Amino acid sequence: MKLSKGMFQKIRSWVTGHARPLEMARWEYLFENGSKDKVIRCLEAFQNEDGGFGHGIEPDFWVPFSSPMAAWGGSQILMEIDVNPQEEMVQNLVSYLVNTPQIRPGMWPSVLPENNEYPHAPWWHWDEGVQKNWMYNPSVELAACLIAWSPAESLGVELGWTSLEKAIVYVMQVTEMDQHEIRNFRNCLTILQPYEDIFNFRMNYSINQVEQKIRELTAACIDQDVSNWDSGYKALPLDFIKHPNDPLYDPFKTLVEQNLEFYVDQLSEEGVWDISWSWDQYPGEFPIARRHWQGILAVERCFVLKSFDWIDC
Repeated sequence: MKLSKGMFQKIRSWVTGHARPLEMARWEYLFENGSKDKVIRCLEAFQNEDGGFGHGIEPDFWVPFSSPMAAWGGSQILMEIDVNPQEEMVQNLVSYLVNTPQIRPGMWPSVLPENNEYPHAPWWHWDEGVQKNWMYNPSVELAACLIAWSPAESLGVELGWTSLEKAIVYVMQVTEMDQHEIRNFRNCLTILQPYEDIFNFRMNYSINQVEQKIRELTAACIDQDVSNWDSGYKALPLDFIKHPNDPLYDPFKTLVEQNLEFYVDQLSEEGVWDISWSWDQYPGEFPIARRHWQGILAVERCFVLKSFDWIDC
């Protein structure tokens, strides 16, 4: 059963009353012909003077200082609204990435020691050697953003390509991968489609070869046990397959349909999806993070439902 018009309006009412201004602006842009400028103005609350992002843009870690992971969070929204690369916010973000040291070639730090000083989920805690848990999440996607947003023949473009070279060698050698890192690689390849010729010239593999490898890793990662989907944090088909044009849609069509039904069934009467994770060491802050995530889920799941024509309005 598709999401009814009435439930869609309930979701909108929840977003209006409880979500961050950023998610309300995203909602207006995606569903109500809202402006990009409003989204950008809301993003300004999370951008620092160095061009990076912080301040809990990713609700599970609250460090106010700039970090590559928070920069990725900002870049995702800028890509969502198809921002003009010349936008001041974008060029400031490019400057941040160019001037932020990588911890090894091609890899910005995913978690910072400063995380530990502010409310955060346990998986965002910094320890020596923690980078091995994250690898090229989010560096490979940030590299693609640098390529797409930097002026031609600039340091940003070159840093993007040299960073990508390391990530591509890595992904072609692994046999399994975390769902978040897979999504980074998928988004990277989407961003770089207009640069296919350069990609094929600079990399050891063609973009088609890498896409095939990512499809294989994605297929292996998706939880195909439907009865298990409501028992924790799972890699669901719609976490990867966002549109019926996705090459994985046909082989996973039945599971995608079941996932769409699952989304509709899991929606509460008040018009909100709850998150499937928690962190208890900050009892005062987690409820706030949870509410922020609920707003994010509302926007992103409704967009996916719309992409599959699953909103009956």
